[in-house]
Order: sequence, then C-alpha cells, then structure tokens
Amino acid sequence: MTIVIGSAMDIVTHCKVPRYLHNDLPLGNPLGAPDDRASHRYSLLKAFAMTDATSPLVTVSDLRWPGDPDWKSVYNRIDDSNRDQLLKMGEENRRKRAENKAQGLTR
Repeated sequence: MTIVIGSAMDIVTHCKVPRYLHNDLPLGNPLGAPDDRASHRYSLLKAFAMTDATSPLVTVSDLRWPGDPDWKSVYNRIDDSNRDQLLKMGEENRRKRAENKAQGLTR
C-alpha cells in the first residue's frame, strides 16, 4: 500500500472545493500579518472577487509575509539556537494562564 500525503492545493483540487484562496502565510495568519489591515483587506477583496465562479476555482494569492522573506526556514524550528528563549516563553505562558485561572478568567 502506498500512502501519499498531498499539499492543501492537491486536496482542494481533488475534492473540487467551490472556491479556495491560498495565502502562503504562517499558520494562524490566514489574511496576513497581525494588525496589517492592508493585507487583510487585500485578501478579502481577492476572496470576494471569486464569488462569481461557476466552476471550482483555486487561486494562489501573491500576498507575501512581511519582514523575513525566508520565514519558512525558521518557522516552528526548535534547536539549540532558540531552546532557552522558547523555554522562557513557555514558562511565561504557563505562569500567565495559571494567574488568569486563579482570577477566574477563561477563554
């Protein structure tokens, strides 16, 4: 048996998703960088422009992540160069969540 794991583009094309706008950005940022209203607007206008499609349509946006153009090479990387920083960030996150829980704050 052969298992092939495809990309999001392969999956939506195979499933004939009616409309799909692909922004190649870090997970959790589907419309662009946080607080970047111009990129959010751009993404929404691109998506709205697809509403008249009469057959499945896949569009790849030309929107790019600001700053480091090579963000994919460091995205989700854990190694000796950032281990201490990530450990401190995790500890701070757990401390803040415990503090919020003690105050009765929830999501």
